[in-house]
Amino acid sequence: MQNLSLDQALTDFLTSLRARNTSVLTRQAYATDIRQFIAWLKETTLVATHVSSVTKADIIEYLSYLSDLGRSGITRARKLASIREFFRYLHDRELIPSSPAASVAIPKKERRAQTYLRPEEYARLLSAAGSNPRDFAILQLFLQTGIRVSELVSLTLSDVDMQNRLLKVSGKGSKERVIPLEKKAIQAIKNYKAVRPESQDVHLFLNYEGQGLSRRGAEKIIEKYRLLSGITKRFSAHSLRHTFGSYKAEQGISPFQLKEWMGHSSISVTQLYVHMGKESSRRAMEQTSL
Repeated sequence: MQNLSLDQALTDFLTSLRARNTSVLTRQAYATDIRQFIAWLKETTLVATHVSSVTKADIIEYLSYLSDLGRSGITRARKLASIREFFRYLHDRELIPSSPAASVAIPKKERRAQTYLRPEEYARLLSAAGSNPRDFAILQLFLQTGIRVSELVSLTLSDVDMQNRLLKVSGKGSKERVIPLEKKAIQAIKNYKAVRPESQDVHLFLNYEGQGLSRRGAEKIIEKYRLLSGITKRFSAHSLRHTFGSYKAEQGISPFQLKEWMGHSSISVTQLYVHMGKESSRRAMEQTSL
């Protein structure tokens, strides 16, 4: 077996991810997590410099170190998942006899409350953006389709079928899905397209330089109208996705339909919204008790 350096092994691993057509964001997440682990190894031990020298004890100690830094169980579990995938790749290529991460216990994930907007809150948000067709259309699409911020900024003009009221979305892992558009979203897009600047850029949403809007740009738009609407709690594009999911589940949309619309890889993720919908229904029953 070749005793490959950790740095070279990471380079090879990322190359394999590109070959598997994983998304840029996924590759960036793996690269960040594993580089941090390698950097910690180099600072902590003089021995673990090659793939065959990393032990289970090293990984456990690293997770303990992250805990001491105040990293949440969710963050540590994600770091471990990246490390496991890295060593699984090395084992599959027969560069190590076994993975030192395979039997490391997954850190307990603290349950975090999902942030989402109440009807009166998202009404205020939309009202604040009412005079800006582009920003209003962006907020409507988030709320009416539940798409991810990365999916929204990737939309092109040809992805919107105005006649059939459909939106084609390129999701995680380059998987495409089609989401039906309701009247509010269609009207918002129509109003924006009427004033959209002429540009060679085919992205649906443009910045003020006539180029495709960035993720950061979309997030800044949301923060802008959060402040203008007077909503004090912090929320993000992902919160608007949660708002869509929880509201649809509360209205009785099946988890299987919701899974298709939201582009979840597993029904277990969608079940979160079903649970949130049931909790909301219980609160409504209590609040309207006779």
